Amino acid sequence: MKQFMDKDFLLSTQSAKDLYHNYAAKMPIVDYHCHINPQEIYEDRKFDTITQVWLGGDHYKWRQMRSNGVEEKYITGDATDREKFQKWAETLPKLIGNPLYHWSHLELQRYFGYTGYLNGDTAEEVWNLCNEKLHQDTMSVRNIIRQSNVTLICTTDDPADTLEWHQKIAADSSFEVKVLPAWRPDKAMNVEKPDFAAYITKLSAVSGMEIKDFASLKSALKNRMEFFTSQGCCVSDHALEYVMYVPADDAELDAIFAKSISGKAVTKEEELKYKTAFMLFAAKEYNRMGWIMQLHYGCKRDNNGFMFEQLGPDTGFDCINNYAPSAQMADYLNALSVTNEVPKTIIYSLNPNDNASIGTILGCFQSQFPGKIQQGSAWWFNDHKTGMTEQMTSLANLGCLGNFIGMLTDSRSFLSYTRHEYFRRILCELVGGWVDNGEYPDDQKALKEIIEGISYNNAIKYFGF
Repeated sequence: MKQFMDKDFLLSTQSAKDLYHNYAAKMPIVDYHCHINPQEIYEDRKFDTITQVWLGGDHYKWRQMRSNGVEEKYITGDATDREKFQKWAETLPKLIGNPLYHWSHLELQRYFGYTGYLNGDTAEEVWNLCNEKLHQDTMSVRNIIRQSNVTLICTTDDPADTLEWHQKIAADSSFEVKVLPAWRPDKAMNVEKPDFAAYITKLSAVSGMEIKDFASLKSALKNRMEFFTSQGCCVSDHALEYVMYVPADDAELDAIFAKSISGKAVTKEEELKYKTAFMLFAAKEYNRMGWIMQLHYGCKRDNNGFMFEQLGPDTGFDCINNYAPSAQMADYLNALSVTNEVPKTIIYSLNPNDNASIGTILGCFQSQFPGKIQQGSAWWFNDHKTGMTEQMTSLANLGCLGNFIGMLTDSRSFLSYTRHEYFRRILCELVGGWVDNGEYPDDQKALKEIIEGISYNNAIKYFGF
């Protein structure tokens, strides 16, 4: 029996162990997509309790606590931090096979030096240990980032954001880690939302341009893109129901835009036409500027209407959407390819059944740069051992795994950098298994380049950081 989560955790072959310890473990981290708050980095926040770090906004954990019958009072309600932590500690032992069990214990080991296991009985011990450590200067936000060996972070930012905290971080020579904004224009794209008109008014004010039709919207967005570029931005991100392609002419688009800002509901067809045009415009601008386009799709959000009314979005009530016509995604990229305007693109689906279709679409539009069109790492409900293994195996089968840009946290937690370790161990177990099975030679020069590339180097080259 192996020891619980020892130095060879998830590594079952000698080749896997060698690849991880000799190559992957030594690489820094570039977190090119996350949801952490740049203000907290600038202010170098220190957390009062482990509950603030673990349960303050982690809807992964909230879902599991609800699955364990925990009252909402102890999840997002007014219970004390100690009470909330106790309920999480009592839930954790039941999560056998769940990545949260591994992530939580990796964080306890790496940041707090705790090598036991958390449950209801050990909760008091772990609570005291973690809180004592969190009060030390070594566990401020900046020092957590430093000890995690992170070299660069891309946050998630709206076109109307001032980026003041990014500017303050950039001007602070005492912090050596780069923190760059990433462009997330969903609010300008979501023409079907009831708050679309209010957002357009806000965007008009911040851009200094009157937005009265689709053409003037594009001008305002170009204005904000130039500002984001001046602040070091080179990455965009889009949350889509799916990658659609329903083309329309300018007159139709202006009519749809006018309908929405007047407060009238648009039809589903009108929504798809507007979003198609929006995404074509955005991609062409990204190509012109040398930005990377990330497409996240396959999620059906806010499914529990009763809880949404109480808690709002991003609180743990989302699921996989299995409607994503790959033909439309291919048509979208093809429309860009006609004029040679496909930007570097990373495609993520929340549905693991889309792995193969993504893998085949990639090969249709590769050119000019190794791995120009990427399949993104296993995302959200898929970033567990099975999901990561399946995603990388599919990419290896259908594409070029050696050019894969690897892992990101996609997290709101400053302790989530251990997810990179988790990913790298799974990567080395997969590749090491192929080597030990005679499916790939024990060519250390090639293996070193592959493992170090997927862990860190490929992303640095791909984004041009």
